[in-house]
Amino acid sequence: MKNLIYIVVCILLISCKQDKKQEQQDAASTPEVAQWLTYEGSEENGQHIVLISGDEEYRSEEALPQLAKILSQHHGFKCTVLFAQHPDKPGIVNANYVENIAGLEVLEQADMMFIFTRFRALPDDQMAHIDNYLMSGKPVVGIRTSTHAFNFSETSTSKYTHYSNGYAGEKTEWTDGFGRLVLGEKWISHHGHHKHQSTRGVIAPGNEQHEITNGLAAGDIWGSTDVYGVRLPLPGDSEPIILGQVVNRAGEYDEEDIWYGMQPTDSEVAMVNNQGVDVSAPLMPIAWTKSYQLPGGSPGRAFASTIGSSSDLLTEGVRRLLINGAYWAMELPVPPKANVDLVGDYNPTQYEFRDDAYWEERQMKIADLE
Repeated sequence: MKNLIYIVVCILLISCKQDKKQEQQDAASTPEVAQWLTYEGSEENGQHIVLISGDEEYRSEEALPQLAKILSQHHGFKCTVLFAQHPDKPGIVNANYVENIAGLEVLEQADMMFIFTRFRALPDDQMAHIDNYLMSGKPVVGIRTSTHAFNFSETSTSKYTHYSNGYAGEKTEWTDGFGRLVLGEKWISHHGHHKHQSTRGVIAPGNEQHEITNGLAAGDIWGSTDVYGVRLPLPGDSEPIILGQVVNRAGEYDEEDIWYGMQPTDSEVAMVNNQGVDVSAPLMPIAWTKSYQLPGGSPGRAFASTIGSSSDLLTEGVRRLLINGAYWAMELPVPPKANVDLVGDYNPTQYEFRDDAYWEERQMKIADLE
């Protein structure tokens, strides 16, 4: 009987060892889930750019990987792209999940930050990385919804509620939140008729020779996203570089078209929007420069552009505007005509809100975006 028990125990021990070995082999053969993307730069260019996506409407998860490829392959910058994702499903994009963007700790080694988020309410440990970066006065490029990048509830216990769009608390230096203090404006309005009037950029009078306009000719900047409203004049030393003409559609509205039936050839400048508001004068800035400084922090440069959805990037002039803005913010010489050719296949989708069921079914792997 003792011999039989001994044999059974030996068999069980051998079986457990085999199972453990198999688990180790399986773990070794399973690739680590990619929660962000990294594009290496050139040896001659040691700058590291971190691009933070996370908006529900304008497809920053499509736009920023393409911008990172351009910055990496054509300009030699090392680029890391971060994404909104549910912590229980790492490596799967969920633009609707506002409480997690994995990898923000990489900002501690960054030389430049692109931000294209909307109404995020990130946990304190993640916000701390953004706050530390901005306290250092390092350069920032904010795209479209970054004017309203963060939004914490009134009952939030976060240390960073002052970053909220429209903040009106005791920290008066932070009135209207991150958008106003760092970039120059918070969310105000759709100045043009959303999905019906497009944007054509014109160089602001007096800035025809500004280096951010290098390589940009009249008519180069166009996007089907409408002009955002801002309060004029913009604060501090903000300097409008590109103004946005509101342009009427020439064709019919098309729900299936990536530009909703609008086209770069549309030429009729609008006088009013769908609310009867005069949109012809003054023209709203859609791209501007600004210096920023957090209370107790170091001064830095910010460049803001309210044009730049993933579908806007199909226009060469929009890509060049954003690349030029990055060079300016980093205090590097802006190329006379920067190479902004698309890298690889780029097939962006429409800007629109998508419900939670879409993201659950879509299962968009970050690794696939590379």
